Amino acid sequence: MYRGFPARPGQFETAMSQIIHHPEYNSTLILRSEVVAEHVAPDPPSTHTPSLDGYTSIKTIHRKLLPRRPGRDAGLEQMCTMYTDTADNQQTISVLVLTPILEPGSPLPYYHPSVSHLAFRYIPSEDFDGNGTLSIETIPLPSTTPDITPNSRLYRTCLALLDTLHRYGWGALVNYKKRMSHDRIIGREEYQDLYLVMRERHKSRVAEWCEGTDPLKHVFEDIGIATYLMLLWKDMYSSPNGVRQQSNSRSQSERPWDTWPRPQAGFLDLGCGNGLLVHILVSEGYLGHGIDVRARHSWTSYPPATQSSLHVHALTPTSLLPDTYLTPGVFLIGNHADELTPWVPVLSALHDASGYLSIPCCAWAFDERFTRAKSRDALFPVPQSDSEWVENLGLGGDGNYASAYSAYRIWIAALSEWCGWEVECDALRIPSTRNWAIVGRRRVDIPGGRENAEKIIEEVRARGLFKTRRPEGKAGDH
Repeated sequence: MYRGFPARPGQFETAMSQIIHHPEYNSTLILRSEVVAEHVAPDPPSTHTPSLDGYTSIKTIHRKLLPRRPGRDAGLEQMCTMYTDTADNQQTISVLVLTPILEPGSPLPYYHPSVSHLAFRYIPSEDFDGNGTLSIETIPLPSTTPDITPNSRLYRTCLALLDTLHRYGWGALVNYKKRMSHDRIIGREEYQDLYLVMRERHKSRVAEWCEGTDPLKHVFEDIGIATYLMLLWKDMYSSPNGVRQQSNSRSQSERPWDTWPRPQAGFLDLGCGNGLLVHILVSEGYLGHGIDVRARHSWTSYPPATQSSLHVHALTPTSLLPDTYLTPGVFLIGNHADELTPWVPVLSALHDASGYLSIPCCAWAFDERFTRAKSRDALFPVPQSDSEWVENLGLGGDGNYASAYSAYRIWIAALSEWCGWEVECDALRIPSTRNWAIVGRRRVDIPGGRENAEKIIEEVRARGLFKTRRPEGKAGDH
């Protein structure tokens, strides 16, 4: 049991909704749940909707649990039945019963405890102190004797579920609002389904890693970014320019992205580093290039198609002259691009890019390190305390610059608008604390964006602090 649960009407129901619709918050082995059917009218008692003395079932949700690793764990359908006290005229939900739906003889997946029913119950306080009690009760599988000692898996699972339900209740009580907003541009289900495919196709890079950095972090992070870009481009571009047409339906079902829209002039990864993001995109049929001031060990481990797309090249953002790789219509990628991060929206405006995605990491201004104090003397207007503007964009933090990183995101977003882009922000599902993405995929229908970008270049030139980095090694080899 868990005492001290808030007793405000509906609090338990709000917390239960999180348990039902977001099981992945309590188990890393679960990807998500999908609702199969929902019934408001009470169903007749069955093995999947048990009858409880003193309670009336008023709502049932039939859901499917999807595993994070389908090759290892199976999915599971489950009935989520909600009950109200029969004597409660308000019909406030106070019991939730989770019941797995199994074919005879079928085993339960590892992520589900070995029980046939698992129930959460809210018990109001008898002394009216404003707090109630949560309890969790289970019915073991037939012919089994569960281990309920404190060190057993079932005990620990139940305790974790109670703790999660309690946290959800308090969050609802204090109107907790997440500071990080996922899935604002690309839907969660669409992203997760494609990510699972991409992970299987490219996870071998972990064993083939040539760099001194953590392969698990970098490989799966770039797989996630590539997945996001593929879906972003699918949504952005209306015609599949330069797309290979598959000759049979089997090929299309195996690689549906071959017929998806993509940037007409390809992509350009600024400061591509180990080149893995470029490799994943090129391997999946996307045209583009990655540039950096020095080659990495990984570059020679990629196939010829990827190697020909990786280049040692020093970009001079303060120059208005044409650049070999900054062609009109290109889509710019700034994946933890450090010093080039603030230049991404500027270059996108100056060179007629079709859009850009920037994932800020180390905070750099145009010719020096970014600081919150200096952001108030920026070369363009930056909102100082417009929390509504920040909230509408989903930038996290607040208009009062709660942290240096949130201040930097706000600064980059304001810069993007100043350069004529309709700025959007999303929190990527990647293994990094620097997972905020600022996206420009539409130009704002107002004059001045290009002119503003040119003004920034003029100001930076006048200060004379910016120095283009020189290519390292044998630049001609790539």
